[in-house]
Amino acid sequence: MTSQSSTQRIHRLAIANRGEVAVRIIRACEELDIETVLLHSEVDVNSRAYRMANKKICIGPAPTAESYLNIRANINGAIASGAQAIHPGFGFLSENANFAQACRDEGIIFVGPSPESIRQLGDKVSCKALAKSLGLPLVPGYEGEDQSLSKLLSEAEKIGFPAIVKAAAGGGGRGMKVLRNIEEAKELIESAQREALSAFGSSKVFLEKYLDRAKHIEFQIFGDVTGKVFHLLDRECSVQRRHQKIIEEATSPSLTLELRRKMAEASCLIAEAARYQGAGTVEFLFQDDEFFLLEVNTRLQVEHPVTEMVMGVDLVKAQILTAQGEGVFGHWASKNQIRQPHGHSIECRIYAENPFLGGVPSTGKLGTVHWPEGPGRRFEYGFESGDEITAYYDPMIAKVIVWDETRLRAIKKMKKVLSESIVFGVHTNIPYLQEILSHTEFVNGKMTTRFIDKYFSEPIASQLPNESEEKIIREARSLVKASGLGRGKSLELDSPFTKSWRGV
Repeated sequence: MTSQSSTQRIHRLAIANRGEVAVRIIRACEELDIETVLLHSEVDVNSRAYRMANKKICIGPAPTAESYLNIRANINGAIASGAQAIHPGFGFLSENANFAQACRDEGIIFVGPSPESIRQLGDKVSCKALAKSLGLPLVPGYEGEDQSLSKLLSEAEKIGFPAIVKAAAGGGGRGMKVLRNIEEAKELIESAQREALSAFGSSKVFLEKYLDRAKHIEFQIFGDVTGKVFHLLDRECSVQRRHQKIIEEATSPSLTLELRRKMAEASCLIAEAARYQGAGTVEFLFQDDEFFLLEVNTRLQVEHPVTEMVMGVDLVKAQILTAQGEGVFGHWASKNQIRQPHGHSIECRIYAENPFLGGVPSTGKLGTVHWPEGPGRRFEYGFESGDEITAYYDPMIAKVIVWDETRLRAIKKMKKVLSESIVFGVHTNIPYLQEILSHTEFVNGKMTTRFIDKYFSEPIASQLPNESEEKIIREARSLVKASGLGRGKSLELDSPFTKSWRGV
């Protein structure tokens, strides 16, 4: 573990990622006077991060196995650029202990926890073993080494249905299936094993009792160079589709002060036991006033901005400073002290998908893109007008974050911001997000992880353009008319804007 006495100034940092998180890391480096090197695939030359980075090195073609998941290619790219450090962002290699070890072997600073911590906490089975030894509450399940289908089926019956099978080596909803009866369990377990092997390089899975009325609540933790772990309170992440988060907020509207204290203490306890350093997240399921440790994510989270907004911190800069051996949260004397959040923050993930066809991915070149700036509004995006949204990667193109003094005000502000946000060229899930934000159960803060399945399992109804979009359409018509392109033709009949483009 790095200590305060062994500081090493980072002058050039390589980014082993893409999209909005690469932009986020570049911004933090700019404030710290650190040069950036973007390690990118061939298709990501048309991206905001590519234009912003000081140096760019192509590490392979579009397929992730040949670029963003290729450990040797990323290491070689960092070495060739003269970078002293690598920031993995989130996803891809961010929780790969072998990548962290390869960085160490080459004398490159890995901006994240040690390989040992990643192995102990990142592997879901070993993490649960550690939690059990510490007396932390766990969901009943099976984490054994016997991965035969007959054993897994037998254990699923012991646990009782519904149960859930999960990939041991990863997260993000991949390799995760809900088993509702023994008849479908065989096929779903085999499917989970194949998916886990493809996504994480390991087919190992484990089983848990499926809590069908649970909330998903996580605590942001941070281990500093002294070995102390601090917490920065909690986030509510219950709005999920196919185990992927859609809307997150800080802090959860569901916790009492006593529950928050207990969950925070449990989070710090397991992180300190693993000698954790840097940013991480401890995730819990919460049902019937009881909480159960779910997993630990040994990386920065997609939803980290909501914590930054209510706690007044910069987690990415804190990661980099810690990697240099500098202290960042020493002014918070006690890990047990509950620091008071300021106001409430909500994040919505903007995906390139068609909400009127059930979330089918939408690809193509971006046209007009407009994010309505204002007080308490934050936009993190990796693509701009003219950039190509391809089918190779996750469809998230941006995150919209708002802050206000109360939760209800934050909800109202988010709805206003989304109504004014413009993305042409591809479909987005903005109408879908607006309907979720207006639902009574969300407004009351009562939603569980079944919220989407219960209320939004079907595609939403097609909509006409909103006021902001109509303004752009009118301007486009005027430009076409002024150019003479529409002379002699019926503009109303020929214009694509006369049709419900959202529902096509």
